[in-house]
Amino acid sequence: MPRYYFNVHNVSPSAGDVGEELPDNESAWRRATVIAGAALFKADGTFRPGQEWALEVTDEARKPIYFIEIAAWQAE
Repeated sequence: MPRYYFNVHNVSPSAGDVGEELPDNESAWRRATVIAGAALFKADGTFRPGQEWALEVTDEARKPIYFIEIAAWQAE
């Protein structure tokens, strides 16, 4: 099975060193949406206007295949 890496950018940058073995790109996309949703839920009010959070999904060769970005801003 191919290995996918999930790298967090911005609020608390971290690179996924271990990765996860998943059957295909579609499975990696589903896993990315779960990770993004859990991160926003875990922020529990600490994610503030002006902040951005992003999740990059790469394949085994570390080539980016998906990118999810969450941004917050205050309307004027």
